[in-house]
Amino acid sequence: MDDEGRRWPHCLLAGAVFVVCMAGTTLPTPLYPLYQQKFGFSELTVTVVYAVYAFGVMGVLLLAGNASDAVGRRPALLWGLGFAAASAGCFLAADNTGLLYAGRLLSGLSAGLFTGAATAYVMELAPPGGAARATFVATAANMGGLGCGPLLAGLLAEYAPEPLLLPYAVHLGLVAASAVVLLRLPETVTDRQPLSTVRPQRPALPPGVRAVFLPAATASFVGFALFGVFTSVSPAFLARSLHVDDHAVSGLVVALAFFASTGGQLAVDRVGVPRSLPLGCAVLFTGLLLLAAAIHTDLLVLVVLAALVGGVGQGLAFRAALAGVAAAAPADRRAAVISTLFVVAYTGISIPVIGVGLLADPLGLEGAGLVFIASMLLLVAAAAVYLLRRPLPARRA
Repeated sequence: MDDEGRRWPHCLLAGAVFVVCMAGTTLPTPLYPLYQQKFGFSELTVTVVYAVYAFGVMGVLLLAGNASDAVGRRPALLWGLGFAAASAGCFLAADNTGLLYAGRLLSGLSAGLFTGAATAYVMELAPPGGAARATFVATAANMGGLGCGPLLAGLLAEYAPEPLLLPYAVHLGLVAASAVVLLRLPETVTDRQPLSTVRPQRPALPPGVRAVFLPAATASFVGFALFGVFTSVSPAFLARSLHVDDHAVSGLVVALAFFASTGGQLAVDRVGVPRSLPLGCAVLFTGLLLLAAAIHTDLLVLVVLAALVGGVGQGLAFRAALAGVAAAAPADRRAAVISTLFVVAYTGISIPVIGVGLLADPLGLEGAGLVFIASMLLLVAAAAVYLLRRPLPARRA
């Protein structure tokens, strides 16, 4: 087999490693009700445990988001797999909430290293002319992996023994296999530098980018906040309000949101970036309304529809936001501007989620959810109105 014939298998194998890492970050999602029963903690603790992951991601993005450009893709990804294995170890040994926090933080460090490095690696391994297909592989691996985590954990928790141990043991085995695969793949960074050359990336927002960045960041914040709240508290809502105690069902509902996001991101190619961001805002708005209706009526079908519609809206909005911000940023500041967008997006996963946890005690889970939805509706509506009244500036080199 010639070099070009080997490149697609290499690209797909790198994508599979990407899937394994991202699946580990959402693995605990359908298991949170079981942890609540075991340790007796509140909804606030659930949301904080979940949000710790986002702090880990943001820390890596800011401090070492460009590490793979210097030290190479494989070393950075091997470190990411190491953090994933350590995270699984914490959950396997968890006999207190401290280990849950540690496991989520390590999972965030793993995802922070993988998010940029694995995307670049998948695209670099593709043969010439395969950029579009490689982008699809990277997108599907990222969001599809996030969807596979709750689906795998839910199925194992429902139909296999040791629901708080077996999912992490299986994932640990997958991480080990991924490390073996990664060691057999070629390195794509030819001019490698020592780790000491890696410098923290400060958030940056040049004046010419601000008109594009404001609606893009707002839509990204809302989309990630919706995912954060949905994945952290929906299993508890399904169990308490809808009496759905099947862990496989709760895992599937969460997985649908991530799979729908993949579809939304792929639709940007047909819709076009300028139209995708306002359309994504509109779809996000609809998904939030469906979630409010689900909370009010306690209907499972509306929860599923909210997951699907909200996921499509998040995918449309975020990919369009990323493309629009990257196009508007000066070439010498592009990486810093994109990092700033990711920091805003991951803030959406953490702060609103913790807010829902704080309100869950005085207002109940349903009341806290409705307050969150009302706040996000205002934000996404403001972004949509801004976009409709002020067209995006022309693309810059």
